Amino acid sequence: MREGSRAGRGQLPMPAVEGALAVVLVLGVTAGFALGVAQPETREPQLDAYATDVATILSNEPPEHRGGTRLAEVAQSAETFDREHGTLRRRVERILPENLMYQVETSHGTVGFERPTGVATGTATVTTRHGPVTVRVWYA
Repeated sequence: MREGSRAGRGQLPMPAVEGALAVVLVLGVTAGFALGVAQPETREPQLDAYATDVATILSNEPPEHRGGTRLAEVAQSAETFDREHGTLRRRVERILPENLMYQVETSHGTVGFERPTGVATGTATVTTRHGPVTVRVWYA
């Protein structure tokens, strides 16, 4: 036998290898379409991010009158809550996108909408010196 001769090696012809790879590729793509790809659940983490954004902005804003921050002011007493709930409502509506509903809850009252049962909800709670303030958001 000559050097470099392939006569005794038993190799598969290259077109057969390419054909086998093509079949595997086609089967893989077909299985991907048939089975589908599971979509990650992004509603609740996104809603939590919206709620956290609202809580963070409000907890860093100065109060309308006195009280450290806007959230501390509305959590201070029933009187300050009654006085400031309209301003708080307008401020939250300016922060959130139009397709979101919200609820801001303090120990003295709640601003926003009635939360429906069975919907994905994002939540963030801020502790003020007058008690916790909880922000909840959900898609309208």
